[in-house]
Amino acid sequence: MTKPVVTRFAPSPTGYLHIGGARTALFNWLYARGRGGQFLLRIEDTDRARSTPEATEAILQGMAWLGLDHDGDVTSQFARAERHAEVAYQLLDEGKAYKCFSTPEEIADFRETAKAEGRSTLFRSPWRDRTDHTDQPFVIRIKAPLEGETIIADKVQGDVKIRNDQLDDMVLLRSDGTPVYMLAVVVDDHDMGVTHVIRGDDHLNNAARQMMIYENMGWDVPVWAHIPLIHGPDGKKLSKRHGALGAEEYQKMGHPAAGMRNYLTRLGWSHGDDEFFTDAQAQEWFDLDGIGKSPARFDNKKLENLCGQHIANSDDAALQQELVDYLAVTNQPPLTDTQITGMRDAMYCLKERAKTFPELLEKATFVLAERPIEPDEKAAKSLDPVSRGILKELTPHLQTVTWNRYSLETALNAFAEKQNTKFGKLAGPLRAALAGKTVTPSVYDMMLVLGRDETLARLEDAGA
Repeated sequence: MTKPVVTRFAPSPTGYLHIGGARTALFNWLYARGRGGQFLLRIEDTDRARSTPEATEAILQGMAWLGLDHDGDVTSQFARAERHAEVAYQLLDEGKAYKCFSTPEEIADFRETAKAEGRSTLFRSPWRDRTDHTDQPFVIRIKAPLEGETIIADKVQGDVKIRNDQLDDMVLLRSDGTPVYMLAVVVDDHDMGVTHVIRGDDHLNNAARQMMIYENMGWDVPVWAHIPLIHGPDGKKLSKRHGALGAEEYQKMGHPAAGMRNYLTRLGWSHGDDEFFTDAQAQEWFDLDGIGKSPARFDNKKLENLCGQHIANSDDAALQQELVDYLAVTNQPPLTDTQITGMRDAMYCLKERAKTFPELLEKATFVLAERPIEPDEKAAKSLDPVSRGILKELTPHLQTVTWNRYSLETALNAFAEKQNTKFGKLAGPLRAALAGKTVTPSVYDMMLVLGRDETLARLEDAGA
């Protein structure tokens, strides 16, 4: 029987959840969830100088917004330092590692001389096979293979071969007894039962060195999948000059989480020509074979297009809750009970063609605003004296009409014909009167959502 799939996301808490890290987490989440496996979260906080509780919280919030739920408790790498050291000493006791007493100054001198003489600067410790130990501080180094090659069987990159004479005797434990990152990662992944390591290809070379620990400990090597990094539209590594970098920033820009998940999944992975898909489809379809070898380019227009499709296809109640969360995270005033009711009734006509929550709120002005409606500069031009007179004349025609779409369309078209014009000529003044905007949902939708009394009150205000 094959092992149940276990993946992990292991960010360093030194800042926000980078959008590239968010995609890595998403790929791990999809692979595990689609196979009934586990998705684990480990905070790699061994760099005590740079790790902060605030950064850890930012990572957790970013993952919560993206809906990337993890199994079990969050693991702290720093808290497991004793276990990491235990493995280093086990390798030492078994003769697979050794004590190195070379000082940093000696190593630096060696490298300077080697560079000046045109030789390899790869440090070969003179202590590898010595037993005449001193009482001076030492590091523990693993014994790297000296001949042959290491083959990284990668599900994305293919077989990657590295000559063993290019590998140094990696330090496992520093002279102060603290473990290095490379040791901690391997021990944690083994102890957590991780079967698949899906991470950025900037870690590809690390895999050859980490395999030394797996093999010397007699542990199963996980399945490797090193994914290309994300580039900006100009083909260069994604950076601040390309715009937002953190998941939190995209949340504050008003992107729906489902749209963000869809876009990040599609960024560097494909399933035929499918662009828009649900979480259930993504979990069913996602496989490592679909990940490309070339860096993906971040495209804000494609992101917004997919976000628009997800808003249009979202459940109204879920969409409204995400809108409430968006207002909270951007420190905007919460909706009143009346506004919540209005939004709920209007959602069917608001979510079409809105790509972000700010656009959704802009379209919802007619239910969020209170009388008297103050038209913006552009809409005010539609309310000239002639138009105001027409609205004043229209109001009595709507007082007795049955309040449904068919009856409203019939009444307004008949009124327009009586005015020797077409309904399109009435639409501008009606939009200005009902919403104070020129771009709104349809006039009929606004009237139906507002109801007879509120509609007539707004028309009377405008016609006054």
